[in-house]
Amino acid sequence: MDVQSRPTSARHRLRRVRDELHAAYVLRQAGFLRLDPPRRLAAIARAGRRYGPMGSATIAAALRHPNRVAILDEDGPVTYAELDRRSNAVANAWQARGVRAGTTVAMLVRNHRGFYDAFFATQKLGARTVLLNTDFAGPQLREVATREGTEMLAYDPEFEPLVGELGLPLGAVTDWTDHAGHDEGSPPPAPGQHGSIVILTSGTTGTPKGANRGATTSLTPMAALLGAVRFPAGGTTVIAAPLFHSLGLVTGAVAVGLGSTQILRRRFDPGAVLDALAEHHAEAIVLVPIMLKRLIDEQERAPRDVSTLRIALVAGSQLGAPLAQRATSVLGDVVHNLYGSTEVAFATIARPEHLRVDPSTVGPATLGTRLRIVDDAGRPVPAGTTGRIVVGNAIPFEGYTGGGGKPIVGGLLSSGDVGHLDARGLLYIDGRDDAMIVSGGENVFPDEIESLLAGHPEIADAAAIGVDDDTYGQRLSVFVVLRDNATLDEDGVRDYVRQNLARFKVPRDVVFLDHLPRNPTGKVLKRELAPT
Repeated sequence: MDVQSRPTSARHRLRRVRDELHAAYVLRQAGFLRLDPPRRLAAIARAGRRYGPMGSATIAAALRHPNRVAILDEDGPVTYAELDRRSNAVANAWQARGVRAGTTVAMLVRNHRGFYDAFFATQKLGARTVLLNTDFAGPQLREVATREGTEMLAYDPEFEPLVGELGLPLGAVTDWTDHAGHDEGSPPPAPGQHGSIVILTSGTTGTPKGANRGATTSLTPMAALLGAVRFPAGGTTVIAAPLFHSLGLVTGAVAVGLGSTQILRRRFDPGAVLDALAEHHAEAIVLVPIMLKRLIDEQERAPRDVSTLRIALVAGSQLGAPLAQRATSVLGDVVHNLYGSTEVAFATIARPEHLRVDPSTVGPATLGTRLRIVDDAGRPVPAGTTGRIVVGNAIPFEGYTGGGGKPIVGGLLSSGDVGHLDARGLLYIDGRDDAMIVSGGENVFPDEIESLLAGHPEIADAAAIGVDDDTYGQRLSVFVVLRDNATLDEDGVRDYVRQNLARFKVPRDVVFLDHLPRNPTGKVLKRELAPT
């Protein structure tokens, strides 16, 4: 090591120590770290060594508050003691079936107690858990299952037509949750290695990739979330986002760590969600932007008493200023906008005070996160200048399961997005670096057009893409879903853009649709809009 690098390394170590101490303080204040009695603390520590942080989560929660409701779904309540016993029973049954440490078990499961029965069972067995998108068609399911080396599949019975003859070594099971409350519920033997999780990318432009994540002993990732989004310990949270998605899974794990009650529904229904918020006096809800939009539509149509709501955490796709403002108007100062991805985890979180400054921001970097805006050569750019967003944190991304990864720039992971920071350190997303449209030599980011159109009073939904053009290289095409009784036509859409943005951002093509194709996390499937 040369003399010049030694101070940098020392500063890096000092910063990490400082971040960990701060993270411990934040988690203690949030109720995630507790001063348990010595005997209980020893039991929790033993469970952590045996099963890892995820595998031991239900054990710790059951020791701390066994009779508190952990899950409330269509089938009623499940306490933390029951959740731990149920996942033990599933783990024992699957171990008898042949699941061992390192076995790849895929899950095609909606939001209900069975998801957690299966998920925590696999983690207690030290298995490799692959979380599958419940919107998969048969070919996608088979392709991903084969690529990931799936040995066993747990799936909801409704997906029987998709499963077909996968030919898995340990087969496919549908009835695990029916017996979980009655079978042997003692803890399974220690697996010898801790479980791992594969979360798939959104697959908006192709087959979803599996993201490999290394384990971390750092406290900063959890503190980064709880420091910005103050979920109440022992409170009630509606998790509407799919549990197979990182947003749903992480916030579900947070709820378990806080001893909170999670309200789950197999399918998102805005009226049912509002009813649950009102009936159970929920303090928080976790959802993706398209869900928030539908929730606001329903609340305006038939208001419920949601005065206990303190947090509406949104992520998964771009929120946009118009929806952020509308949600704040209807629900109050509760919106928290998280920016991240399957690869970079979470990078920034805009709290209500940030959205009051500018509703289009995604907020400042979270605790322990290094965030830079760089040019094509990897050099930092000044505030206000658009460039590539690169991120570093304590949640390591180790590449895709099928090979390849994301570019590394100066030790930081490229998010795949472009954006800019303002003088206050607030981040703004300008678009995807691979979605920029170059039309007649001018650069256009679809996100800017989509955000503008979303604010039109007659437009319910909109998407923009680039289409090959012989004259201009590319031309801008927009796809618009109108509200009921709207009279807006193609020229009206173009005029609205012309009045608010530069001339070269006016779309050449305007196509009206009944709805936009979206995946369960709310991202528009633009490959289905593009001409074939």
